Parts: sequence; C-alpha cells; structure tokens
Amino acid sequence: MKTLSIENEIKEISDAADTRRGRLNIVITGHVDHGKSTVIGRLLADTGSLPRGRLEQVKTMCEKNAKPFEYAFLLDALKDERSQGITIDSARCFFKTKKRDYIVIDAPGHVEFLKNMVTGAARAEAALLVICASEGIQENSRRHGYLVSMLGIRQVVILLNKMDLVNYDQLVYDRLVSEYGKFLSELNVTPVSFIPISAREGVNITAASKEMPWYRGLTLLEQLDGFQQQKGKEYLPLRFPLQDVYKFTRKNDDRRILAGTIETGIVRVGDEVIFLPSHKRSRIRSIEAFNVPRKTEAGAGEAIGVTIETQIYIKAGEIMVKPGETMPRINSRIKSNIFWMGKSPLIKGKTYKMKLATSRVNVSVAEILHVLDAVDLRMNYHKQQLDRHDVGEVILESVKPVAFDYASVIEGTARFVLVDNYEIAGGGTIIEEIDNGETLLEKHIHEREIAWDKGFVTAVDRFNRYKHTSKFIVLTGEAYDEVTSFAKELERKLFLDGYHTYYIGLNNVISGIGSDTRNIGRDAGDSIMRLGELARIITDSGQILITALTGVDDYDLEILKLLNEPAEIIVINVGPAAFSRFNVDLEIPDDNNLDVAIGDIYELLKKKEVIVEYYI
Repeated sequence: MKTLSIENEIKEISDAADTRRGRLNIVITGHVDHGKSTVIGRLLADTGSLPRGRLEQVKTMCEKNAKPFEYAFLLDALKDERSQGITIDSARCFFKTKKRDYIVIDAPGHVEFLKNMVTGAARAEAALLVICASEGIQENSRRHGYLVSMLGIRQVVILLNKMDLVNYDQLVYDRLVSEYGKFLSELNVTPVSFIPISAREGVNITAASKEMPWYRGLTLLEQLDGFQQQKGKEYLPLRFPLQDVYKFTRKNDDRRILAGTIETGIVRVGDEVIFLPSHKRSRIRSIEAFNVPRKTEAGAGEAIGVTIETQIYIKAGEIMVKPGETMPRINSRIKSNIFWMGKSPLIKGKTYKMKLATSRVNVSVAEILHVLDAVDLRMNYHKQQLDRHDVGEVILESVKPVAFDYASVIEGTARFVLVDNYEIAGGGTIIEEIDNGETLLEKHIHEREIAWDKGFVTAVDRFNRYKHTSKFIVLTGEAYDEVTSFAKELERKLFLDGYHTYYIGLNNVISGIGSDTRNIGRDAGDSIMRLGELARIITDSGQILITALTGVDDYDLEILKLLNEPAEIIVINVGPAAFSRFNVDLEIPDDNNLDVAIGDIYELLKKKEVIVEYYI
C-alpha cells in the first residue's frame, strides 16, 4: 500500500481528459517503410493539429542537415529513430476533426519490434493497415493482419499507399484488394474499405483524389469520421480493475482509496460491489477525483478512486464488479491465442508473468494445442513450442484463479501480455476457460505422493514418542504484529508444555533454504507454494508447524491445504472475518486478551485431537 500526503496527491490516480466531444483510439501499422508515419504526419499537418511552428521547425532542421523533408519526421521522437529511419516504439499522437478527437498509435512495422505493436494496439477501437502499392503484401503485412484479428479489432481499413509509384494504376489496386482481402477473410476479418492513397503527395488523405477518378470511395479523413466510436461501454457490466490502494495520513485524513480506471459500466455512491477473484463485498462510500466537483457516479473511461464502507483487505489486480450483473469468469486454466515475440521460444511447462488488466500473475504453459503459420495459415498440431513470430493456441494455467472476460464480451479484461525475463515476449486474448482435466498443481501433488520416500518410522511411532499428532496451524489476519505475536506465543506455550513445535515466518521461506532468489518478489504465490511444500515435510516428521500470514485470500489457503495433504491444516483468523469461501476453524476477535486467545486455540487443538489431555 502506498502512503500519500494530502488531497493534491490523488492526481496520480485521476485523469483530467475532456471526453465530451468523443474520442477514438486508432492503431496504424504495416510493414517497415510502407509509410505509416508519413500517413499520420500528413493527417496532423492537413488537419492543423500540429503545435504552432512545429512543421516549419522540422522543415528547417531538414534543410540544415541537407535532408529531404518527410512528414514521418513529425512523429519521430527518438534520435535513433531518425538515424535509422524506422519507428521502434509505439508513439501516440493526437489530432482533431470537426466530429471528434483521435488518438493514433503509430505501431512499429519492423519485424523486431512487433511486441511494441501488440502493446500499442491493446486498446485500439479501429485499425489502419498500410501496404505499399509498389512492394505489395509482405510477410509482416500478414502478421499484422493476424494480430489485428487476434486482438478482436473489428473496424479495419487497408491503406494502399504510394500509389504514385505505380502511376495510380487501378489494376494494381484491384490485385492487392483481391489478394489481401482473401487473406483477411480466412482470419474472419472483413475490412471496412480499401483506400488507395499517396501519403507523401497528400492524395486521398483529406481531399478526394483527382489522380484516381476511378476510385469513388471515401478519403482517409472521411473514413476516420465514419468509424463507429464504441458506444455503450457505460451500459456494460461494471469492470473496475484495481490498480493500487492509497492510504492518506495527514490532517486526520484516514481514507483508503482504491484507485484505477473504469473499463466498463457505471459505479455510484451506495452501490454494493464485489471484488474478484477474492469475492469480498462492500459498498461504495465515496468517489474521489482530482480537481472536480464532488462526484456521486463515474463511468467507463474515467480514472478515479473509491472508498468503501467496510475496510476489507483488497489487493491490486482484483476487479470490482456489481452483484446482479454479468460476472467475469474466474478460473486458473484458460485457452488463449498467443502471438510470440520472445527471443527464446515459448515452451511447455515453463512459467511466465501474465499481465491482464491490472493483475500480474505467474502462468505456466500447460499445453500447446497447435501452432499457426501466419504466412500460409497452415496448422501444425505437433509442434510443442512457439518460436519467434509464431502464433499458437495455448492452454495457460496459474496457481490461483484470475478474473477475466472473453474478448467478444469485454476486450479490456480479455487481452493480456506475457513477460519473459522482464521483457514483453508475447500477447494474446482469452478464448475460453478450461474446467476439465487435472490441474498442474494437482498433477504435481499426485506425482509427489507417488514418489514420496517413506522411512521406517510410522506416524503411530511418532505419536507414541511425541504424545501428539502432527498439524499445520495457520494464523491469519490483517494486523501483522498481532497475528505474528499470537503465532509465536502459541509456539512458546506448546514447547514449554513438552510438544514438538516450530514457528516459521513467510520471510524465512522466501529467503531461506530451497528458494530461488531470482524469483523473490515476483509473485506472492511462489512463497505460498514453498511454504506448502515445506509444511508437507515438517508435518510428515510429526511436528506441529505454526505460521502467521497476512494479506492472504481463500485461494492461498486452498493451495496450502492441497500441498499439505495428506496431513491437515488448521486455520485461525485473528480480527475481522477475512474469507468469503474458506471455512476457518477458529475466529479470534482482535481485542481478545492474548492468554484467552491461546486458551481458545488449546481447546481447539484438543477438540481436533492434536494434543490429548490424558495418554495411557
């Protein structure tokens, strides 16, 4: 949780953008040197959207360097982009027409920078694919067509650029329309139109073409204004991915603000809300925003903060929804389409970081169903890895369930990227959830128990020696100091009474024996997994293992329960009820006297026959 000072700090979580005129996000892409940046530069210049003096400044710079002026230079913000003549990042630019505002993402066309294209197109509502009329359809032209299909962008326009280089020949236009249109149809993509243009000469950009009287369609600017802006997002079910939790401290300000951007739907003060996948519930107390009148409601696209009536522990990455509306899917196994761009191949069994909305979770590749050749669309059902620039249908599995939608329902909570070695290596969309089949965790536990090498000392032998059974006792709660003091005092009391017991903190597991320091801090699930594996060993030795955990959810406890089998766990919660699905064994009020609490735990251990009062 981050600690901020006073009201003005909420600027970090608020967006002051004026959306009254309407705004459309467009991604433009194509093979390198086919003219994407030139198209945008021409749009900026011809619509008068450039900062004052910017056009003259670039022209003057070109003259000084004895370099011919290019409209693409208006977009090149990086020095090495100018020197190499290729766009290497997804740069955003803005222009206006009489109808609305546009955000255009200039996505890279070079094969080495496809990952930037994926991230740039993630929120696009429409796409422009640029193909050079003289060079024709290139391999990257096909890849970009597949990416647009995979990302679910429905409004697609093909710009056949550099028509001046083919003398504005209609036969060239017709051939490219037929060839690329057939390719896109196999991807279930139906372009809105094919527009012949010359971005350098300004032909068919903002004014009708005199050079191509045979073309009677719309100009590029007319087509942009003809795009349908995604309407009705506020009428879709609420999706509010939680970005962070901010705690205010100054001037008696005790607010805990849950911050993020509303993907879809509307939230109002007084609404009952559910956080998924934890299933925790509360009610909206206030809506917070920077430098605006007090709000009682907020809708799709607004970056806001909310406070809730019940102070429950919520993690960044959860999605806030409303009961009674269509819920997101919650599952740990998903089938997805993935476009791979990593230096190393995506391989079965390997773990990657998945970024979905605001959630960050580790996922393992459970199965590779098939790999698609984006050039000739052949399916390979035997290939068990995705090489660079491959597209495949893959089943991913996380240790804990995640909340998501299908791209056909709500795109923003269906698209994701995969990170390998701290770099974005792939992007994809969720096709469906997988409910059948053995999970990787269940498979691991099954194989572990089959291979478990038992000694000659039995559990009965240990009971006869120790005078107690083994057990894994987990104390949970929000107050770290309180929970850990209860756990440590319980260990001390059991030890003094002659029982074989041991307390272990989660930090010991993270940095202790058996940990992989490369993974420290990457995923809280890693620590839970290590703790569960360690508990299986210690409980098998006949001891009473005790730990204290804060900030855990129902799924964490389910994982610990599974990993500790066939031994059982006992869960004791200190303070307010924190779990919506997992049934804890004992609830201890946070104002309970320590001695009273330990006495209650002792009674529970006797009831569970972990310790016995009389032994003959």
